[in-house]
Amino acid sequence: MAKKQERSRKKGKKKKSGLLSNLILILAVCVFVFSGYQLYQIFSEYHEGKKEYEEIRELVIQEEPKKEPEEEKEPEVQPRFTVDFATLQQMNPDTVGWIRFEEPSEISYPVVKGRDNEEYLTRTFEANDNKLGTLFVDKDNTGTFTDRNTIIYGHNMKNGTMFAQLLKYKEQDFFEKYPYFSIYTPDGKESKYQIFVAGVVEDTAVNYQFAFQSDEEFLNYIETIKGTSLYTPNVEINAASQIVTLSTCTNVADEERFVVQAVKVSEQ
Repeated sequence: MAKKQERSRKKGKKKKSGLLSNLILILAVCVFVFSGYQLYQIFSEYHEGKKEYEEIRELVIQEEPKKEPEEEKEPEVQPRFTVDFATLQQMNPDTVGWIRFEEPSEISYPVVKGRDNEEYLTRTFEANDNKLGTLFVDKDNTGTFTDRNTIIYGHNMKNGTMFAQLLKYKEQDFFEKYPYFSIYTPDGKESKYQIFVAGVVEDTAVNYQFAFQSDEEFLNYIETIKGTSLYTPNVEINAASQIVTLSTCTNVADEERFVVQAVKVSEQ
């Protein structure tokens, strides 16, 4: 009798153990399926956002093929790059410019100015809900790129889009090789900027100042932000200079930002 009871207890334990194992397995499968679905949603969203900006480029950008010099002594002829702002502003009246890097060439996007600094964080240029968002100018800037410091925000996306490629400027070789970028505006002007600051900052109030009471305050600010840079190139900046601050997340700490700051060196 005792042996029968012992066998019965063992069977009961095995049954419970089997049920628990099956339950754990089912839960694990559910977690796996849910995680897979979430990843699919994320990558699908990334794909849709990237595709939208590629289609915008095809629609509004005209670029002549790059011409090589016929003789070694002749300078290399740069291709002409034009933006159809009439179409862009018809698509989105908040359009204020287009930013373009020769390298990293992935950075070639429209720039907008919204009513606040939240609107375009998860809204694409064509007003679609998407984590890529849109590159946008600070709400307190004029949006004309004539302020002493114009701030442009953009996400550091894991698929390499938006301002993710700015982090290449952590490397000194890249910083020195590609120090320029251009901003095009609806009035037909192209402004060329030279980078003089690139680095990680935690106190954004320092680098993100855009209003200055005097020339002296502005020049003191320039010296301060140079101290936040990984590298210190010899770039001429004076009281009449206009700079642009490009800001993105580091994806390391919530309070950290990677900033690239550049001064306007020419306009045409």
